[in-house]
Amino acid sequence: MMRDELIIRAEMLIRKPVQQVYDAFIDPAVTSKFWFTRGSGKLEKGRTVEWHWDMYGAAAEVEVVDAVPNERIVIDWGTKVEWTFTPQSESMTFVTITNSGFQGGEDEIVNQAIDAKEGFTIVLCGLKAYLEHGIELNLVADKAPHAHIKAE
Repeated sequence: MMRDELIIRAEMLIRKPVQQVYDAFIDPAVTSKFWFTRGSGKLEKGRTVEWHWDMYGAAAEVEVVDAVPNERIVIDWGTKVEWTFTPQSESMTFVTITNSGFQGGEDEIVNQAIDAKEGFTIVLCGLKAYLEHGIELNLVADKAPHAHIKAE
């Protein structure tokens, strides 16, 4: 049995001001350029929104536990995810994403943690490409093209 809670961390320097980086995660019109395909609303403390990955036929209900502009976001979507935004200068922001609260047996917990680490690393890479260079890399969609649902 695992004695300590498993927590994963993904981090990346984004060469954009903290407000722009923070807004990219709270505004689904921007987030959909590098992560999910659509969201039902902006992330605000106490609000529940839905995120969709249409190519996979998947959706997640997201409860916003906390949102402090330009500092942190905490959500619950079955596990706890926290983003922290640390300005490095007026034009650079260090983003840290932690994920905890994985459930199940030891093997299940480890597999969930590995998947989460990989997923959030992909998200940060997509964010960096989009905000710094205006490029939509389609990383999330291209991660598992064999799992795409057929459009009717």
